[in-house]
Amino acid sequence: QVQLVESGGRLVQAGGSLRLSCTASGKTYGSETKAWFRQVPGKEREIVAAINWSGSNQYYTYSVKGRFTISRDNAKGTVTLQMNSLKPEDTAVYYCAADKLVFGPILTHSNDYEYWGQGTQVTVSS
Repeated sequence: QVQLVESGGRLVQAGGSLRLSCTASGKTYGSETKAWFRQVPGKEREIVAAINWSGSNQYYTYSVKGRFTISRDNAKGTVTLQMNSLKPEDTAVYYCAADKLVFGPILTHSNDYEYWGQGTQVTVSS
């Protein structure tokens, strides 16, 4: 089993920045595809960004391109989401996710991920 713990969510004003972190522990090799998803009440969980095992390939949903950056440190077992120029529509619970396979491809659907964190609330005020 792999445990994921997110941190960094809080209330921030529009235009501000936040840095979310996710630390993996347990039965992880540190080489699984990882991603950040977000969810608001009444809506499906949507992908925000994903990163492959080496960090050489990233995916961003259109609405965050140019504002958010995903990165990872396999030695520390962490994946980070740097969020700049935040907008009220970025308000959501943000979840870290990890695939169960190592050295796998970028994955963009929630059903593709095996492990999930508990979520961290990001609130952007206007």
